[in-house]
Amino acid sequence: MDQQQMRAVRYTGAGGTEVIQVGEEAVPEPRPGEVLVKVAAAGLNGADIAQRKGNYPPPKGASEIPGLEVSGTVAAVGEPVGARGEGRFDVGDRVCALLAGGGYAEYVAVPAGQLMAVPEGVDLADAAAFPEVACTVHANLVGLAGVQTGDVALVHGASGGIGSFAVQYLTATGVRVLGTAGGPEKATHARDLGAEDVFDYRAAEPGAFADWVREVTDGHGADMILDVVGGPYLAPNVRALAMDGRIVVIAAQGGAVPEDFDLMRLIARRGRLTGSFLRARPGREKAEVVAAAERAVWPLVAAGRIRHSVDARFPLAEAAAAQERFEASSRTGKVLLVTDDADARVPADGQ
Repeated sequence: MDQQQMRAVRYTGAGGTEVIQVGEEAVPEPRPGEVLVKVAAAGLNGADIAQRKGNYPPPKGASEIPGLEVSGTVAAVGEPVGARGEGRFDVGDRVCALLAGGGYAEYVAVPAGQLMAVPEGVDLADAAAFPEVACTVHANLVGLAGVQTGDVALVHGASGGIGSFAVQYLTATGVRVLGTAGGPEKATHARDLGAEDVFDYRAAEPGAFADWVREVTDGHGADMILDVVGGPYLAPNVRALAMDGRIVVIAAQGGAVPEDFDLMRLIARRGRLTGSFLRARPGREKAEVVAAAERAVWPLVAAGRIRHSVDARFPLAEAAAAQERFEASSRTGKVLLVTDDADARVPADGQ
């Protein structure tokens, strides 16, 4: 019998959205310790774009198909090997998952420890908006930065996929949240999610947020800064930092090389600078990150204190349009690829 076929997205080379190709290929067989998921939706992330441009290849052994998070139902279970998460889910269960790759497809095989139950009250497709952001935010802000109730946190890109989630999580855990965003509409979106105040960086000189943070905190500064910009923000981040503050860098969208950075400023504030990638971590570490995020975050989602922030859905066949929307400056929140075309919707502005 011929192996079952599925639709999947691949890149034909490095470049723009013209290299995105949707084709047919074999449904993967779950290996021992894995679960096969029938995908309802996949969430888009910056790593997908970087991979398309040739700047972020998948880890060794991972699928070349892009996509780091999905939601769907369990279709099959591989042979047990005694790994974390085995035996927790049965065929037909609603799940979402953190991946190293493979999400832009109708089926994906996932290590059992990287599966989570769909949060109570969340639409199955919309659940794809949670795994990457929940795991990234919890692992970095709690695991690395040690954020605590009563801290002042500065979230850069507060209206984006990671930022939208971080604002809600921090607010729900008793942290005072400040944000930066590009434009009045995005600033309003971040405030609606719980940010106390938001700095519009498009209306100011580069790095001017540092003085703003010190002003609105009466000179205290930010105890924790979540940064996705990178090099150009390092110096102003340090100026905005409170004593014993922590800077966590999870992306370098503005470049990796710092500008006018004085290391002594960081030392004088007894500051800590750290960062991490999630995709390349070993399976055992990913399983620990997933379990910790599910324990800490899912009760907040079920209680309505964190909600998904979905900008748009696109059918799988329109993966190129979905990535174009992801890169649009007007985007707020997550972009999803759905396998059921009936579940797709375009953004309200038609972009």
